Amino acid sequence: MNNKISKELAKHRLEQAKTDLEESQILYNSKLYKGANNRAYYAIFHSIKAILSLEPIDFKRHKDVLAYFNKNYVKTEKFPKGLGHRISEASKIRDDSDYDDEFVADKQKTLEQINVAKEMIELGEKYIENYN
Repeated sequence: MNNKISKELAKHRLEQAKTDLEESQILYNSKLYKGANNRAYYAIFHSIKAILSLEPIDFKRHKDVLAYFNKNYVKTEKFPKGLGHRISEASKIRDDSDYDDEFVADKQKTLEQINVAKEMIELGEKYIENYN
């Protein structure tokens, strides 16, 4: 895949992340915190997929995407060090929100996930824009 095509794919995936974030905020404002957690996580995930689309790699499983991003982008400090922990937390909260019947989604924790999603989209936009 050439640079122009991969950058277009990155921008497309980033638009999906922005849609996910918007959905998350709508759900949050409606006090539907489990759904908001899900959409915030997917905003983060699609932001990461956007960044990774600049490389000739792809993964089928979420955990592989997150592990690769942490190893090659967070640990190398292309992205802030603390971001890896916040992404892992968002993944866990999404899993709990989707699969744990007894999980109670908290308003403040949900807002934190939305803020991580916003940060990830902003960082992704800057990274993609500056990518050669």
